[in-house]
Amino acid sequence: QVQVVESGGGLVQAGGSLRLSCTTSGLVFDDYAMGWFRQAPGKEREVVACIKWSGDSTYYEDSVKGRITISRDNAKDTLYLQMNSLKHDETAMYYCAAGRLWSTKPHVTQFNYWGQGAQVTGSS
Repeated sequence: QVQVVESGGGLVQAGGSLRLSCTTSGLVFDDYAMGWFRQAPGKEREVVACIKWSGDSTYYEDSVKGRITISRDNAKDTLYLQMNSLKHDETAMYYCAAGRLWSTKPHVTQFNYWGQGAQVTGSS
């Protein structure tokens, strides 16, 4: 059974930093593209950043470029999201997901296995 588990969420002041982690089990981690997504109340789930199985290709949503970094450690089956200069309106539930497909503009439908999410709240 595949499990995806996020950790590291919390309350952070606007402009502050936070690092999310995601661990998986039940799948061969380095066979999967991984992604971070977020969903705010009343809004659709959106892509934040994705990384190819080898780590040599990444995608970032335009609004996070230069502030957020996705990375993976295939030896530890762990995905990371380093968020800097966090904005208040980036308050959302952040989800980690795994998928076998990769594209230059990833979409939520490409990802098969999802975690339960980690709440990130930016305080003003």
